[in-house]
Amino acid sequence: MTLIIRKRTIQHIPILEVVSKEFMNEPLPLVIYYHGWQTKKELALTAGKKIANHNIRVILPDSMYHGVRKVEQPSLIPSFTFWSTIQYNLSEFPLIKDFYFKRNLVKDDLFGVAGFSMGGMTTSAILTHYPEVRAASILMGATDFNHFISRTESYLKQENQNSSFEIRDLLSWTQKYDLNQMPEKIAGRPLYFWHGTEDQKLPYQNIHQFYLDHKETDYGQNMSFDTGINEPHILQINTMEKTGIFFAEAFDL
Repeated sequence: MTLIIRKRTIQHIPILEVVSKEFMNEPLPLVIYYHGWQTKKELALTAGKKIANHNIRVILPDSMYHGVRKVEQPSLIPSFTFWSTIQYNLSEFPLIKDFYFKRNLVKDDLFGVAGFSMGGMTTSAILTHYPEVRAASILMGATDFNHFISRTESYLKQENQNSSFEIRDLLSWTQKYDLNQMPEKIAGRPLYFWHGTEDQKLPYQNIHQFYLDHKETDYGQNMSFDTGINEPHILQINTMEKTGIFFAEAFDL
């Protein structure tokens, strides 16, 4: 299969579209893939290609404050910029989704979301609000936003940058997108996790416990989890390939 990479702007959102050259104007299964913190869409191309190799149209957006949208020092509090970026991802998600659905470019409503790190957290949040997402993959992400915010509070107290009360109040919107608090929103959809045991940024234990707690439920029975033994916060090629296989199987391709 010959893949092409199309640069597009959907409203104000710069994206890369990875798609089969032969079928680029035909309806195909669609996956939106979100990159991680302090990176950009081009660095997610390999992951995008591994999914697109299964004749899936893959969309790689630049998140706000990243890639061509990068600005110098958007905030003196990096953790706040992190959450702001996720919030932008969530607000822009329906714009990207609707662009392809309205043009009848999504085959049989086969639609998925995936992401690495910050992109995995974005994916987790999307699952709480969009039942039309058929399958999702969280790669070294997190479902427990409260835990992550608590870590932010501890950091800010150490740095004397802000009060924990102010940050938690400003991030109150996250409670409505916290999959940890509403796991039933998985609703039986295929959900693939991959996480390394030596991840120092988003602890392995938290996300793995979420999987263990819910895998036997009706809503969580189609979850799967791969553990990267001794793997740090880095996405390996074989994991990208497994993600592509996951979507192909979830979409019955």
